[in-house]
Amino acid sequence: MKGNQDRFSKFKTPIGESVQDKRLLPITGLALVIGLSAGVVSQIVTAMIGFVTNLSFFGRASTHFSSPSENHIGLWVLVVPVVGGIIVGIMARYGSKAIRGHGIPEAMEQVLLNQSRIPPRITILKPLSAAISIGTGGPFGAEGPIISTGGAMGSLMGQLLRTTADERKVLLAAGAAAGMSAIFGAPVSAVLLAIELLLFEFRSRSFIPVAIASVAATAVRVFFEGLKPSFSMPILPTPTEGAIVTYVLIGAATGLASVWITRAVYWIEDGFEKLPVHWMWWPAIGGVAVGVIGYFVPRTLGVGYDNISGFLSGTFTTETLLLLCAFKFLSWSIALGSGTSGGTLAPLFTIGGALGSAMAAGIHIVFPGIQIDLRMAGLIGMAAMFAGASRALLASVVFAFETTLQSSGLLPLLGGCSAAYLISTTMMKHTIMTEKIARRGLRVPSDYGPDHLARTLVRDRLSRTVATVSASQTIAEIRAWCRTYALGSEHGGFPVLDEHGELAGVVTRKEIFSTELPEGESINTLINRPPAVVFEDNTLREAADLMVTERIGRLPVVLREDPLQVVGILTRSDLLHAHESRLEEEHEANQTILVSSLWRGFKR
Repeated sequence: MKGNQDRFSKFKTPIGESVQDKRLLPITGLALVIGLSAGVVSQIVTAMIGFVTNLSFFGRASTHFSSPSENHIGLWVLVVPVVGGIIVGIMARYGSKAIRGHGIPEAMEQVLLNQSRIPPRITILKPLSAAISIGTGGPFGAEGPIISTGGAMGSLMGQLLRTTADERKVLLAAGAAAGMSAIFGAPVSAVLLAIELLLFEFRSRSFIPVAIASVAATAVRVFFEGLKPSFSMPILPTPTEGAIVTYVLIGAATGLASVWITRAVYWIEDGFEKLPVHWMWWPAIGGVAVGVIGYFVPRTLGVGYDNISGFLSGTFTTETLLLLCAFKFLSWSIALGSGTSGGTLAPLFTIGGALGSAMAAGIHIVFPGIQIDLRMAGLIGMAAMFAGASRALLASVVFAFETTLQSSGLLPLLGGCSAAYLISTTMMKHTIMTEKIARRGLRVPSDYGPDHLARTLVRDRLSRTVATVSASQTIAEIRAWCRTYALGSEHGGFPVLDEHGELAGVVTRKEIFSTELPEGESINTLINRPPAVVFEDNTLREAADLMVTERIGRLPVVLREDPLQVVGILTRSDLLHAHESRLEEEHEANQTILVSSLWRGFKR
């Protein structure tokens, strides 16, 4: 028995989960460091935006976070965003083109295309360019560059250490989630956003480091800013049945608007592509639009977090809401299309929230008995807009709750965001986050389900009729048998059994016919490495991974209690055929109970 154990110890078997789990602890430790760092970086970036804003619009040197809408510089408002656009354009051309855009699509692209390797200089250039862009009136949120910078920090740490591409992806997502947690104090929605837009999976080895990073970043935020929610609003009453239905309809209408807004953003971006000037000057051209619109509607300038607080507290008139919705969209979409640096979350929240509140105001006039609340409608609108535009459904719902702590809004939020998501998936193939990536020919995962191979066992797909050869047979005998095309002889490889009927190795058809050894040699002379085997209780995923690692197309299946006994064979074709049941479950609709027999079923 000991001899058998020694022989089996040389066999190649699937890598167990425990081996992978050993990496979880150090990766989580790295994520903790990234989270703490992202929390500090968030404070620095916010201070930088405040400094540039104060310097540009108020002529003072202060890092206090100010709103440019309160400026008194008159027509100079037309100039300031253009200057900011020129600086950002120069930085993009001579620093890194990757600083353009709103951060999340660029991070997704690095995950999908570049094994999560973000150039180190982005950790400096991205927050600096965003501070200049936003501080000079750019209608973006601070969260985009902070998320992007956090992701770049995670990627950088992953590149400095010896990590796999999968681990770098986790560290990148941890940094991005930490950035969002640090700016909004919304760690749960940050984790969900990372899962829905960056990780493309839900595994413990992924979301635990991301969650720890988010918690750490939130703790840093609490240290600097306290426990207050990002957007304070009075406690909202529990909605009535009629109000809930209305909120869902508002969510659906906002989802429709999100489709239109996404298409408009890319239509404007396509328009910039046709301009006969170098792309370096596009942010300055976008700055002209930002300045003109900002001159007439100052609330469109800058991040506009005070706008979100305004409609959530119910202090805005309907006219203000409509102006804010229309001109914030116009200013933001032109600036975004110009390729400058800034985030999309806050603008989408502002546009959606203003739209939701405005719709509620109109509905209240026509149907006052519904008892609809404009503040609740604003909350639904801002979450539904992001859910429709990005399809980060759960992140949108939880974000609205975490940043306002309105528990009575959870049910309307879930209904409204789901309706927006439904409209978006029905009318739009790609989202505002993925359209740019899809145009470059990349496929972006949109649905995440369990790996079918990971939930199917080898014993359910193996072939128990195994064509084997004896180690004592000569090469000539095996060649002659293969030429008969008898049952099993046409296979591409054969387990070799010794005189005790135990597995000695595997030889392939190619090795049998291409060897230059004398035909009188026994077949076991062709065995040049220990065999790779699987057990009946291994999953097909584990078997597939072993085939890829060993570059082979078939695996002998052995008994776990006697691993030298072959009980079956598993081939690549078996792995493909395993998907038949998945396709059947997905596409074949069956009526398993006839209505006419339903009563009889209850009686039994």
